[in-house]
Amino acid sequence: MCVAVPAEVLEIEGSIATIDYGGVKRKANIDFLEDVKVGDYVVVHVGFAIQKLDREDAQETLALWKKILDEE
Repeated sequence: MCVAVPAEVLEIEGSIATIDYGGVKRKANIDFLEDVKVGDYVVVHVGFAIQKLDREDAQETLALWKKILDEE
């Protein structure tokens, strides 16, 4: 099972984006998606961005994750 957490794109160099998971920065390949820009939110699986999310959906999902983690 894969748990998808939205990540914000911070910078792009060619086909590699630096993404941010709430302070944790990672690299992800963005070749599978069209028109990815800095500030977009993506879902990453095994190092590849596989879906773009609009900002509102991403922030709603992140708020739900925060609520879940705060309740533990």
